[in-house]
Amino acid sequence: MAIFVYQSILLSLAVLLFIKLLLSRTKDNKNKKLPPSPPALPLIGHLHLFKKPLHQTLASISEKYGPAMFLKFGSRKVLVISSLSLAEQCFTTNDLAFANRVHLPSLKQATFDYNDIGTANYGPHWRNVRQIASTELLSAQRLHASSDVRVGEVRDMARGLFRSWNASAGSMGLSYFEKVDLRAKLFELSLNVLMTMIAGKRFYGDNIEDLEDTKRFREAVEDFFSLSGASNAEDFLPILKFLGMTKAEKKLNHLAELNKEMTQKLIDEHRKPGAHKKGTMIANMLELQKENPEKYNDRTIQIVVVSLLEAGTDTSSNTVEWAITLLLNNPDLLKKASAEIDAHVGTKRLVQESDMPNLPYLHCILNEVLRLYPGGPLLVPHESSENVSIGGYEIPQGTMLLVNAYHIHRDPSLWDEPTKFMPERFECSDNGEANKMIPFGMGRRRCPGEGLAIRKVGLILGTFIQCFDWQRIGDELIDTSEGSGLTLPKLLPLQAMYRPRQVMMDVLSTL
Repeated sequence: MAIFVYQSILLSLAVLLFIKLLLSRTKDNKNKKLPPSPPALPLIGHLHLFKKPLHQTLASISEKYGPAMFLKFGSRKVLVISSLSLAEQCFTTNDLAFANRVHLPSLKQATFDYNDIGTANYGPHWRNVRQIASTELLSAQRLHASSDVRVGEVRDMARGLFRSWNASAGSMGLSYFEKVDLRAKLFELSLNVLMTMIAGKRFYGDNIEDLEDTKRFREAVEDFFSLSGASNAEDFLPILKFLGMTKAEKKLNHLAELNKEMTQKLIDEHRKPGAHKKGTMIANMLELQKENPEKYNDRTIQIVVVSLLEAGTDTSSNTVEWAITLLLNNPDLLKKASAEIDAHVGTKRLVQESDMPNLPYLHCILNEVLRLYPGGPLLVPHESSENVSIGGYEIPQGTMLLVNAYHIHRDPSLWDEPTKFMPERFECSDNGEANKMIPFGMGRRRCPGEGLAIRKVGLILGTFIQCFDWQRIGDELIDTSEGSGLTLPKLLPLQAMYRPRQVMMDVLSTL
């Protein structure tokens, strides 16, 4: 009897939802100014078109239906933008109207009830946490002050690679190439840089006290990005929750508890007598907490820390992984980058952040990598807070906005040979190529960590190019298939062969 009642309730809910969707669809169809849309199915709308990676699927559909496309993810209205000019309309004239974020059910707990920097709606709370992050970690002054942290961690990674090679080379000397899993190494490095800046604590390397915390946090970051974005069907079909099909939400809720536990532990460690953790972001915020306990309460500190760690680890390590992949598939360009560093930095010391302005080709490489493989191929979803006009179309209030940066960066109307890795396209500063790029978003919700990302990625890539010779494991080109998730990982982790460059042996031997 209980099963019959349960089934009846589910059937009634499904019928009501079906009627609501039909009425909503009829009403929308009367509006002749909506963007074009593929045929939709009852209840699920266009969810049947979901194929991962979602950015590739949407790019393919946009080729047929145009740069502005109207979709239904279940009952949710979705505007997909795939042209630079329309993206600029969204984030200039209509920037305030699109300043809010989409609150997907599966992310509620993982984002502190939609209060982290990435998902908070535009308003006083968002301005507060963004201002704290910008002032305490991401401002030009803070970035300059924390340069030694990044340099130290990158050099530690170079030292570790050199020692590993040296231990294996034996009598083969410089003819020996060592194999390395670069995805793992780059993630470790990226996380160490941020953790040291934020909490004065490394998660990888020598003298790591809590290896279990390290393992758990890495899994948390990787799972967050793989499960985030707009590709979870249960976020758009509430009935799936009643059927017990919310695996993503359950996993994200577990990650939320882990994040809260670990960040509170970091805060408590700073409060211990004799902690001597001065100059870290947490230490600075705890000092400010004494003067303004409401603005800098523990929950706000947790929100800022988690926001920065999640946004700044996976994205940066992915970018360097793509960069080395593309350079290994184009060895002549790798030699060109190495020659530039030798000419402007030399071989008697390691490259520093202050050298970056003198390495224009390295910047061209970074720009080209971010063009082909932006850290967020679909910009973090926005939501319209009012009716707006985009490209002559009328977009209803409450519409989710997905901007396909991946498609824009490969638009043949904007780029010559758009799928080719060609850093030289950015060599002329007068051609405006960089202005066609939106890897960090646009408008008031543009990523505040852009400056840190460029510094960190440039230093890591520059050091790897300066210190080591690199080659593919075999003769075949490295697979550039793309994974899925909020960020843009390689489908297959990058493994490569390396050895110290002969001209850098003396420097590496003294690290």
